[in-house]
Amino acid sequence: MIALTRRLCAPLALFALSTLAVPVAAQKASAPKALTLDRVVVLMRHGVRAPLDGEVPHGTRTAQPWPTWTTPESELTPHGAEALAAEARADRTDWIARGLLTENCPAPGSIRIRTNSSSRTIASGEAYARALAPGCALPVMHNPLDQVDPLFEPLRARATRFDAKAAVADIDRFTGGMDALVARNRPGLHLLNQVLGCGDPKGCDPAGPARLTPSADGHGIDLTGPIRTASGTAQVLLLQYAEGLSPSIGGLPVDGSILARLGTVHAALFDVYSRSPYMAAHQSAAFGRHMIDALTAKDGAKIDMLVGHDTNVTALAALLGFDLVAPGYATNDAAPGGAVLIERWHDAQGRAFVTVRYRTQSPDQIRAHAAAVSVTPVQVRGCPADAPCPLDRFVGLFRERLAPLAR
Repeated sequence: MIALTRRLCAPLALFALSTLAVPVAAQKASAPKALTLDRVVVLMRHGVRAPLDGEVPHGTRTAQPWPTWTTPESELTPHGAEALAAEARADRTDWIARGLLTENCPAPGSIRIRTNSSSRTIASGEAYARALAPGCALPVMHNPLDQVDPLFEPLRARATRFDAKAAVADIDRFTGGMDALVARNRPGLHLLNQVLGCGDPKGCDPAGPARLTPSADGHGIDLTGPIRTASGTAQVLLLQYAEGLSPSIGGLPVDGSILARLGTVHAALFDVYSRSPYMAAHQSAAFGRHMIDALTAKDGAKIDMLVGHDTNVTALAALLGFDLVAPGYATNDAAPGGAVLIERWHDAQGRAFVTVRYRTQSPDQIRAHAAAVSVTPVQVRGCPADAPCPLDRFVGLFRERLAPLAR
């Protein structure tokens, strides 16, 4: 996370399949009938990183010490870079099979990769680029390190006319209020205490009352309580498992199925920060316009990729009206390295269409250095359920849901 459903215009029967596990060596093209792929616009989360400072809240108790990370705080790990390379190789194989790329180095400007300005997103973009176009010195664009980029952090950059009181009211409508959000997530919170294993029946997490308020400066929101504190701990457990570190800190041992259940607590954080209509509209306002321009530009890049954070990916999915569903993860818990792929196609008459897929690796796949990825077609709200979505219709739906940018 930035420091702080349903399924696409799912084409034809081929695209209406559930999640597809795709080995790199065996990946084959599957395309809507009589359509040719000519452009892909991508939003991807950075890869596996070391925990953020305070992500496991101070005062969280465990039966045994947390494992030691050799990668500095918040940085992409070498293991995470390897997983991103596996995803890039899978994407490369897919795009070559579909005729979008060739085996040769891409022409200048035909692939554009832009990342947020944090070190982990920059490193993620670079790891992906090296594997997507091996030996080709593919450039990765970004602002100077740690300079706020409104594409990825619009609230910090004050890129929209954000009204914190309106945001809180909309989030409360969307969730039913913070007490209701906590109540729905009691099973996950109870499971987390079992995993932490501190032995206190009152819990191992230092949570206080659940409250959501406008931030003091009025340009953000402040959340306290169990979802705020437990979500970071749940995410660290997933990251350390994917990294290949110890799956236990003394309580209930962690495996892939436990992680998916704990992921509901992390996903609940996005119900607050990115998934309500108001928050999705504002969080997506800048990068959404970038993606629309990339889809519609006359001479745009064949592949236009943004590399950001879980808040970006969850906001985009909410804005377009689908859930993030992938093997090994709770619904709407964004996968490290997971990407929303917006694919543009044309027919023999030159008419343009869009399909959307969600590409991920599970925590078990990342942990095991697997080459396979999972690809899930998704249904965009307002698009046809049984055919590709006309480009103008998709762009209109996308654009009308974005908050205005500040002037």
